[in-house]
Amino acid sequence: MKTLTLLRHAKSGWDDPVARDFDRALNERGKRGASVVGAHMKSLDLQFDAVVSSPAVRCVDTLDGIWVGYGRTMHPKWDRRIYLASCVTLLDVVHDLPDDIDRVLMCGHNPGLEDLILMLIPDNPQEARRDDVEEKFPTASIAELTFAVGHWFDIGSGKGHLTRFIRPRDLDAALGPQNK
Repeated sequence: MKTLTLLRHAKSGWDDPVARDFDRALNERGKRGASVVGAHMKSLDLQFDAVVSSPAVRCVDTLDGIWVGYGRTMHPKWDRRIYLASCVTLLDVVHDLPDDIDRVLMCGHNPGLEDLILMLIPDNPQEARRDDVEEKFPTASIAELTFAVGHWFDIGSGKGHLTRFIRPRDLDAALGPQNK
């Protein structure tokens, strides 16, 4: 059994001009959202054997906020392929994960993460919350997918199950879209 938890970076700031998109940091709402989601992850006792992330500043900042709420710092493997990647490239990253680890947290960007979720879970009414993901995979949201496989390379289209989908607004209404 393999578990892949996908984390979209938290809300970033567009008001602070930066030379490159890669360098965009989180805004205050994003920092708060990351910490709230991290605390919720701790309350659920979510465990990870490894973390892999885009090295973009907003992903680094998101993970820093997650660790504050989670109460534990993990040291990610920074993978440049994740930065603004398509779902196909993200699946390549998943396929490259070592088989001796079973639970991975991946932090990245949309639309790639959302497309990856929708590719990996079956398109059927029994797949809980699929419609919510199709509607939007908001910033600082997590989606946990499980796979009945022994090797990461065996993960493919329609083979996963969405076991959790948590949005910051589900945890704190002030983090909802109406409170930008």
